[in-house]
Amino acid sequence: MSALLTGVVPVFAMIALGWGLKKRDFLTDDGWRAVERLTYFVFYPAFLIPAVWGADFASGAAGPVALGTVGTALVVAGLTVAAKPLLRISDPAFTSVFQGVIRWNGFVFLPVAGAVFGERGLGIAAMAFGVLAPALNVVCVLVLARWGAGQGGGWRLALSSLLRNPIIWACGIGAALNLAGAPKPDLIMGAFDLMGPGAIALGLITAGAGLSFRYAASRPMLMATVTAIKLIALPLGMYWLTGALGGDRMAQGLALLAGASPGAAASYVMARQMGGDASLMAGVVALTTAVSAFTIPILLAAFGYI
Repeated sequence: MSALLTGVVPVFAMIALGWGLKKRDFLTDDGWRAVERLTYFVFYPAFLIPAVWGADFASGAAGPVALGTVGTALVVAGLTVAAKPLLRISDPAFTSVFQGVIRWNGFVFLPVAGAVFGERGLGIAAMAFGVLAPALNVVCVLVLARWGAGQGGGWRLALSSLLRNPIIWACGIGAALNLAGAPKPDLIMGAFDLMGPGAIALGLITAGAGLSFRYAASRPMLMATVTAIKLIALPLGMYWLTGALGGDRMAQGLALLAGASPGAAASYVMARQMGGDASLMAGVVALTTAVSAFTIPILLAAFGYI
């Protein structure tokens, strides 16, 4: 119960705060976009670099978590592409469905992981984020480049987008520094320490501000299917595969939590930038965020973690 109160409730309270501020017109739409851009391109990388830099790559749980989460996500991604002809939706809408079933919000996952599994769990969680985020960004950018409106299926554009992606750069830099055993200068780490909490707060608040439930009511079956795959099938698959790969109980719990985290707010940004169906993406993020406030504690309790 204490893990629920200290880890899950505050995270969703921050999301609700962002939603409330947007409803009260605290900032203009341009103001929210500026905060969103600052978070995505500055604070997000400033949080990820030290998190991946300090992660314990040698941990016995690290490998199964990384392989279990990435492997399950790629299987779901492949099945989603295979099912595209059956969905009878537009190409831009498909890109949002694709992002909706496999991408997850690290700013929900990481604080909850730290509260439930402690400092060691947070380090492994950061490592999993460092592996999964670039892998999923790669496949999502490729899908958007192929089926996003105005993208023309250009693989050159896909490569260019990957090279400019701040999340991929941040994770890559953090991993390189980690593997090289680079020292952590106090001046640099002090700056990261100041920006890290800001990244979590701004990430959750902007995620809340970006929530839009209007689209969810217009496509109930599609939204319900995407939500069920994302919040039930994906976490259970990650939990099972991580265990099958030799992961211990903590590793399986982290994999379960990774899959159970709601759709990534960055998915909406990517949909807007690369011709996806931004309205559908906003609906998926909103619905998975609202539902995950209940499914995360239910899944963690069902498997005995809280």
